[in-house]
Amino acid sequence: MASSTNTLARSLLDLCRSRKLTIATAESCTGGLVAGALTDIPGSSDVIDRGFVTYSNDAKHAMLGVETTTLAAFGAVSKETATQMAVGALERAGVDLAVAITGIAGPGGAVPGKPVGLVHFAVAARDGRITTHECRFGAIGRGAVRQRSVIEALRMLMEMARGPKVAKAKRAAVSRVRPRVTRTARRHASKGRRPRG
Repeated sequence: MASSTNTLARSLLDLCRSRKLTIATAESCTGGLVAGALTDIPGSSDVIDRGFVTYSNDAKHAMLGVETTTLAAFGAVSKETATQMAVGALERAGVDLAVAITGIAGPGGAVPGKPVGLVHFAVAARDGRITTHECRFGAIGRGAVRQRSVIEALRMLMEMARGPKVAKAKRAAVSRVRPRVTRTARRHASKGRRPRG
């Protein structure tokens, strides 16, 4: 797993260099392992700006601006908290991409509805894109949950660094070219010829 993490980290750094993107991390259950995986690679300072390790709720609020109401309503391990962590890191670091990880690595810490191995991820981009993901790794051991979380975070950063999907952009361009009036007129015409019912 260490070699796959290193390979993924190198690929991400190369991609970010080619696109002139910078990264910040906001980590809870991984305790800085994502930042560590990236900064293990020489020359990573041209991409990696900083990492926030916000293990407690107070740290999440003070360092990343996670709302206390969010933490109270959804808990530290939630999509909502992960999203605010990523956005907070993005804003405070002034980078292009930020990833956030919050979860229950175990062996303790589980609560009803939130088992050991539950991890929430969020990646925020300077252009406004945000992606979130939930993983339920199960009780595979604290170290394994943390290592798998690092890989997932790197994969999500890689996907975001590639930019918006071209297919979606093409579809949007096509729909802009076709006037809505044409489609509406056709629909009315067909209704007139053959009434429904």
